[in-house]
Amino acid sequence: MEIISEGMPSTAPAPQSLPRFADGTINMQELIRSMAEMLTNEIMSAEADQLCESTGNSRNGYRERKLVTCVGTLTLRIPKLRSGSFFPEDVIERYQRVDRAVAAAVNEMYATGTSTRKVAKVAAAMGIERLSKDQVSAMVSGLDADNEELLGRDLSGLRMPYLWLDATYVKCRTGAHVASVAVVTAIGCDEDGWRHVLGLDVVDTESHDSWLGFLQGLRERGVHGVELVTSDAHTGLKGAIAEVFQGAAWQRCVVHLIRNCTREAGRGSLARRVARIVAPVFRAKDADTVRAMYHVACEMLEACCPRAAAVLEEAEPDALAYLDFPQSHWKRLRTNNVQERTNREIKRRSRVVQVFPSERSLLRLAGAVMCDQDEAWSGARYFKASKMAQLYERVAGTAEPPSAERREQVLAFARQAIAASLELADGMEAA
Repeated sequence: MEIISEGMPSTAPAPQSLPRFADGTINMQELIRSMAEMLTNEIMSAEADQLCESTGNSRNGYRERKLVTCVGTLTLRIPKLRSGSFFPEDVIERYQRVDRAVAAAVNEMYATGTSTRKVAKVAAAMGIERLSKDQVSAMVSGLDADNEELLGRDLSGLRMPYLWLDATYVKCRTGAHVASVAVVTAIGCDEDGWRHVLGLDVVDTESHDSWLGFLQGLRERGVHGVELVTSDAHTGLKGAIAEVFQGAAWQRCVVHLIRNCTREAGRGSLARRVARIVAPVFRAKDADTVRAMYHVACEMLEACCPRAAAVLEEAEPDALAYLDFPQSHWKRLRTNNVQERTNREIKRRSRVVQVFPSERSLLRLAGAVMCDQDEAWSGARYFKASKMAQLYERVAGTAEPPSAERREQVLAFARQAIAASLELADGMEAA
């Protein structure tokens, strides 16, 4: 028996290898299932080969996924690529790992007696009451396997010049009480411009020791070539970065810096004025102009809010670290925005669960979010290859300081730019 597909002949199994019942008759359903599985895997393999041939890429093994069909459960062997990703969306939908993680967490809450009326309603809406222990066990094992694969992979194959670190707080039961714990994450951009989820953990507090252990784990898995780390000014984090990634620059997230300055101004019109003075600084397109506007902003804040001025002045070396890198990279290096989407998703899902019954269930949900995000990033570069080449082609050394005339011109422009921004914002608010 031979099945013929256009351009892809496939021979049926030999008679002696056909699936049979105990009485010797052929198990037609299992035969159809195995043939469907074989044909689907051949189709995906051919599509991956065609993609590699057209892009100059190469294969790098498989990852298995289960697909429930009317003829039984198929084990799909989805090809993995050396660079980027291949996903046959015309064959199988991407898994919704996060929903499965929420279901597992809520189920665990039932088992430990910590669920609430609201969580029970959410569970019923998701159909969780119909899940058996075996189904939950299978669900959890699949999620844990995905997380282990993501967080255990070897990272030594590529340099990782850019690294973003962040933490978000979620309520979780630890022992006999509920506490706010930190979900810490690391995202990197490799030398070819692709983003990767590098690390994830749950810690009691953002101490120097917790960040040091987390970063050392990244280093042990092969993260190297780090040139710039962007993060908020978390307690102990800057020191841990200096210890683990010696020689790397630290960029203080300018969005968080602006928030720190406005916090010193309290609330109301003064806080808004502080933000309007500082924000335009980081929109300038020239390094000399950015530095001049930074100094002008410090002067203007000294007149209206000295405490905000002190915060801004102290942060100058770290807030302007991005200026030493290619200009086309600035927008994505000076903030931690690359972390924001994943943090928002973790927060959104944690509101459904309210209080996680264990750190393991929280790590499982956060891992599911990061697995989905990592797959999404594998389909689009963060920086084009030509832009990443600028990073390694730049000439090291100290730039010549601007002339006195140039400094005066830049300062005058800086004052006009901030004044114009203030005038525009005030006019819009008055309107």
